[in-house]
Amino acid sequence: MQSRLYSLALVAVQFAMLGALAATGPWLARNPIGLAVQLLGGGIGVWAGAAMRLDNLNITPEVKHDARLVHQGPYRWVRHPMYLALLLVTLPLVITAFSKWRLMFWLILLVDLLIKLRYEERLLVQKFPAYAIYQAQRKRLIPFVY
Repeated sequence: MQSRLYSLALVAVQFAMLGALAATGPWLARNPIGLAVQLLGGGIGVWAGAAMRLDNLNITPEVKHDARLVHQGPYRWVRHPMYLALLLVTLPLVITAFSKWRLMFWLILLVDLLIKLRYEERLLVQKFPAYAIYQAQRKRLIPFVY
């Protein structure tokens, strides 16, 4: 029960920060480079969703009982492409329509996603011992960097 509550809290913070970003300014970047970054993020998100398939998707970090490891698509490059996509879609919102509030909301989102992905990885290692090998072979969010 406690782990379920923790998972739901992480998702609640994530959506609260997305809502706060949406409520405090434009939803689309105000320049072509920002829009390109948002489109890249959206493309990565769609690609990751297609690779994961709907029956394997889970908004919480908990691992479904019938989950399977995904190694294709953007998962060949990073372990958490959906989180990367979310960060790429939202970062231009802060940069192109800057406010201290938007920066704070984005930083909270970033920290929340980092906590969420670390928690998710602990659960994945418990469910799939082979995930530890995958971890050693792929970066978390940024190909070849982190």
